[in-house]
Amino acid sequence: MARIRPYAPPDRDAVLALAPRLTQGVAPWRDPDAVHAAALEWVRGSIDAPSADGDQLLLVAERDERIVGFVDAAERRHWSGALDVYVGELVVERTAEGRGVGRGLVDAVRDWAGRRGIAAITLETGAANEPARAFYAALGFAEESVRLTLRL
Repeated sequence: MARIRPYAPPDRDAVLALAPRLTQGVAPWRDPDAVHAAALEWVRGSIDAPSADGDQLLLVAERDERIVGFVDAAERRHWSGALDVYVGELVVERTAEGRGVGRGLVDAVRDWAGRRGIAAITLETGAANEPARAFYAALGFAEESVRLTLRL
């Protein structure tokens, strides 16, 4: 089992190294280089400019003194007006998949949301990312919306 702990600046390079995993399941017509750059930018934005008002959670999963997972979560208002905890990035190293790392990170986010009195956790993943969708479904997440794209 991995140890879940708060992100610290010395973790930066290891967390950035996980960012390419966030490109899994992206529509095949999207430019892979642009998708890769966007994933890096999402993670950089999360760790380089964390929220100062306590409404963001940055955690890493560590096993054998090595970072094998990362999650960024923050309070975010749903369009309906409800306050949710939104998971911006949740990523687990390929060699750590299926070993409880992702579940541990989600459980930590769930605990944080509960302490804040927030009743829902939301996130997005690629429609073609079937492993991630199955993982989230097994944890009780329900699909809420669908994004449609017309290619011209």
